[in-house]
Amino acid sequence: MIDTGLTGKVVLVTGAGAGIGAAIARAFAAEGARVALHHLADAPEPPAGTAWEHRTPTVQAVADLAAELGGGAITVAADLAGPGAPQRLLAEVEERLGPVDVLVNNAAHCEHPDTIDALTGEGLDRTYRVNAIAPALLTAELARRRPPRAAPCVVNISTDAARAFTGQIGYGTSKAALEAFTRAAALDLGAAGIRVNAVAPGPVQTGWMDAAMEDYARSIVPLGRVGAPGDIADAVVFLASHQARWITGQVLQVAGGHAL
Repeated sequence: MIDTGLTGKVVLVTGAGAGIGAAIARAFAAEGARVALHHLADAPEPPAGTAWEHRTPTVQAVADLAAELGGGAITVAADLAGPGAPQRLLAEVEERLGPVDVLVNNAAHCEHPDTIDALTGEGLDRTYRVNAIAPALLTAELARRRPPRAAPCVVNISTDAARAFTGQIGYGTSKAALEAFTRAAALDLGAAGIRVNAVAPGPVQTGWMDAAMEDYARSIVPLGRVGAPGDIADAVVFLASHQARWITGQVLQVAGGHAL
């Protein structure tokens, strides 16, 4: 039996209400951690059939997940694109659960469409604020708030297409920035014992793929299947665990061999 050393730890997962974020929250709770589930404040119920609706879970969905996890799981609302939101979010979690031991920057925003001819300043601004700026500010605030001798860790969620994501220009480039931040922050924070890593998922079925798209994704993944949210969650837990204690500054591709 492997002891991950996560029992009793305080874990903040942003974008935790559905899909990969929810799987990450469940995985940490299974290790005995106390989980703070971040969600977008006042997220409306999406109309039936809305594309990508899994990416913006409702407030009720997040509350239901917290009730399922038990163990002191809490919900915290914040629009990460807003000024001061990262700082307020960490302050609330610390007040309610204690200092954060593990920060998982999972929340993401993507414009639709996100092609080169559809780019707008407003869309790029929100994409970068949520996907790159908020994780950077959350990490910086975590470092500032850490108690003496504490060594929290950070796991950022990127994409295995960050190097060049055709058709997802804003999203892909914001994740490339997140990967660069991961490496730079690991160097800056290493002396303080703070580890910073990232997971880069490949095609993961969280409800957005129809049958034809899933068949296509399966055909281009060397291991012959699309990913499940739990595949990503297991990698995140590993990077936060005692077993990864000498790993920092890495981007771990979890994609079945896709985009090598």
